[in-house]
Amino acid sequence: MAHDLDHIFKSYDIRGKVGSELSPGIAKAVGQAFADWLPSSGTVAVGRDMRPDSAELASAVIDGLRQQGRDVIDIGEVTSDMIYFAVGHLKLAGGAMVTASHNPGIYNGIKLCREEARPVGLEAGLADVRDNALDGNFKPATTEGKLSSQDITEAWIQHVLSFIDSDKLTELKLAVDAGNGMAGKIFPELEPYVPWDVHEMYFELDGTFPNHEANPLKFETLTDMIEVIKQDGSFGGIAFDGDGDRAFLVDETGEVLTGGVMSAMLADYFLGLEPGASIIYDARNSRSVPKIVSAKGGKPVITKVGHSNIKQVMRETNAPFGGEASGHFYFRDNWFADSGLIGAVIGVYVATLSGKKLSELRQQYTLYSAIPETNFEVADKDAALTRIATAFKDNTQATLDGLTVVIDDSTWFNVRASNTEPVMRLNAEAGSDEQLNKLVTKVTNLITGL
Repeated sequence: MAHDLDHIFKSYDIRGKVGSELSPGIAKAVGQAFADWLPSSGTVAVGRDMRPDSAELASAVIDGLRQQGRDVIDIGEVTSDMIYFAVGHLKLAGGAMVTASHNPGIYNGIKLCREEARPVGLEAGLADVRDNALDGNFKPATTEGKLSSQDITEAWIQHVLSFIDSDKLTELKLAVDAGNGMAGKIFPELEPYVPWDVHEMYFELDGTFPNHEANPLKFETLTDMIEVIKQDGSFGGIAFDGDGDRAFLVDETGEVLTGGVMSAMLADYFLGLEPGASIIYDARNSRSVPKIVSAKGGKPVITKVGHSNIKQVMRETNAPFGGEASGHFYFRDNWFADSGLIGAVIGVYVATLSGKKLSELRQQYTLYSAIPETNFEVADKDAALTRIATAFKDNTQATLDGLTVVIDDSTWFNVRASNTEPVMRLNAEAGSDEQLNKLVTKVTNLITGL
């Protein structure tokens, strides 16, 4: 197959334009190469999202797996976190999820994992899958694998509820925006088990995303939900991304509990259950996280951005929880995998136990002024990093992931070059808005070369 398709194999998954880049032929070849590569013998689960072509692509992946002798369980239309659950819960050799997450409808993709829901990224097997899929280099197979179907939704909902004591939940009003993504199918299955009055928004599955982009990290996509929260006098809201593995809480005033706030809040909760535990946070996450973890007697551990890095360090430290600024939350008792639904349910549960409003919790876990992650188009990323490193040469610097510069206890920033786009990403925090504005102006000028 054509090697001009190398670029659709990203750091953590496969993403490409439907038809021209990600065709059923490519999907089948990925299925074959994945079947050959998987370290464990045994069955593979395949799931898919609601995009118009996901069923066809999933069918092609299944054909490829079976052609190489792998038995397949088709788990149908699911959220991405359910593929990890299927592989862990059913003790399978691996899983493939056909989705392009929050990307627009012209894209699709495939996420792969191996036994125990371990990630398969470019540095952990995806490069081999890519090379063999594109070369058509497959092992000879003697038998065709069997195909069966299984609905794992009820088992998944019970697993989600195992993270809380649902008897302690109280009646409250919630707006939930599924963004026409997969949470629209799965969230209603949770509702009979929780005493919440849910205002369902955009629960109709539609992979063309007719109402708004299903990416709650872009706060402008939350406008409709915020209006409903205020109209209904709701406790707050939950917004999911397209494949349902990320979720953000929004408080009763319409303010978002950022990835940093949620990370700090969930870290606090897990340290209450497991005193002294390690808690993982990524290099661009709020420094509220390590501060709160240390104050509670836990061990804060910083990692590079990206799910394969976080899962690896969580395994090494047996951490019960890991949080990313992007709103991915990871749980040891979920095979170290991330889940939007588990994060959201625990978030509402923590608020219920505290007896506080979500806005009060947001303020409690916001220790610093911060900017949302900001992207800059930069032609020469290395030159920009050199300019910044030189300008801040008298400050503490770390290069774990991009460049992190620490000015003082409350003031820091991180600049990272994107793996996939010609952009640099800036995250920054400071003790006050004034300090933050001053810092961001200085760093912005250095990035853009002004």
